[in-house]
Amino acid sequence: MTHALLNIRPVALAAVMLLASGAGSFAQTASYDDLRALRYYLTQNDSAAAQAELRRLRAAFPDWRPPADLNEVLAPPQTQAGVDEAEIWRRIELKDFAAARRLIDDGRSRVAGWTPPSDMLRVLETNEAQSQFDAAVSSRDAGQAIAVARRSPQIMTCERINNAWLLADMYVLAGQTQSAVTTYRNALQSCTGFGQMQPTLQKASAVASGSQLAELFSVARAANSGASAQLDALYAELTGGAATPQPAAQPQPQQATSPAAPAPAAAPAPVAPAPAVAAPTDTVSRNLPIQGDPRLAEVRRLKEQEQFALCLAASAGPRSLDVLYERSWCAYSHDRPTEALFGFQQAARVGDRLGPNVGRDATFGMALAYLSMTMTEQGAQVASQVNLNESQRREIETIVLDQRGVRAYRLGDFHHAISYFNALEQVQGSLRRDLAMLRAYAYLNAGQRGIAREQFERLHSQLATAETRQGLNAARGP
Repeated sequence: MTHALLNIRPVALAAVMLLASGAGSFAQTASYDDLRALRYYLTQNDSAAAQAELRRLRAAFPDWRPPADLNEVLAPPQTQAGVDEAEIWRRIELKDFAAARRLIDDGRSRVAGWTPPSDMLRVLETNEAQSQFDAAVSSRDAGQAIAVARRSPQIMTCERINNAWLLADMYVLAGQTQSAVTTYRNALQSCTGFGQMQPTLQKASAVASGSQLAELFSVARAANSGASAQLDALYAELTGGAATPQPAAQPQPQQATSPAAPAPAAAPAPVAPAPAVAAPTDTVSRNLPIQGDPRLAEVRRLKEQEQFALCLAASAGPRSLDVLYERSWCAYSHDRPTEALFGFQQAARVGDRLGPNVGRDATFGMALAYLSMTMTEQGAQVASQVNLNESQRREIETIVLDQRGVRAYRLGDFHHAISYFNALEQVQGSLRRDLAMLRAYAYLNAGQRGIAREQFERLHSQLATAETRQGLNAARGP
């Protein structure tokens, strides 16, 4: 586009400039596509329509201010910025963080005055840290996982409370049980909704001593006195009927219990208590109208293109339920299940008034969010409340069987673990290799050495590794 303001009549330009007075810059809340109508009116010399559109934009995007030079509105995006920011966002979505940083460095050196938007740097740093943390957890590298969490507090938020739970697991793996309990305590103090407290306390009960668990419930009661009845019932469930302890005035640190798993060969040195879990800023109203946020088409487009970080930036502070619903899928896909769960709950409340099958799909999203936080039974219960389509039902069933099998194995309930893994194999037609290894060990631990040996042999013939050799040696016995 090569239009210039020289083509606009002086009267029209003056009228438009009255509304555009004061130097300003484009805020993230108004994208290039949002200004399409304004560009059209300017090129048509329609000053009245341009004034009306500027008023609409200011109302729709309170943070946006038109630039002093409206030529910036008429210029294409590449001319405005000089840097292809969309490509940087794409690299972030692909988790190609090194390439994203190279593009940022290139933009800084090539285009005078350009700096990456603050939200771009924030998302890049957060996603990079999350990726490093996930890799460390998956490889059971407790030292690395703890180190990443300590230097990246932005991934230890209530929106990502599952990271705190995983961090506690890593402390246990490293033999630092007291730090694990401290992590759970920090989460309870910061993330005070019962929906977050419940799984935190359930997970803590597998690690904490009786006195430590009593202290954690005291912390929970002090942080959320309105959930006293629910906390009473949960404490009784976890302790076999004991009464919930009252909040302690000044809880004293407890002695660490024996670790639930051996420390790795290179266990990290003793560290300070786990970083606190910061409460997120609540920018979403619980009483949104169904429609009205003009960003819907853009948010939906970014979601469908799987540009989830950009989708979250474009839908910040949703002003209608339809935008909140679309944002929730982006949040879920961007490993922010707690935030996604809130949005899905609000969308499910109005159901198909948002569109065909939205009630079903929002409930499906709720189930996925619960399962993403390893809240298996809550996810299964929610999914049972609606008539899912075949694809959705299969996805939920697959995740539930996977999680139940792993949990049963960790609890030493090897017969149930085998049943869950066998059912999962029937649903999928095959079994993921790590779960197949776990099933073979379950057979071995259940005393079925012959079947365990057969399964280890099959896995070893498919791909011989140190792990399959170890399994074969264990199954063959002395």
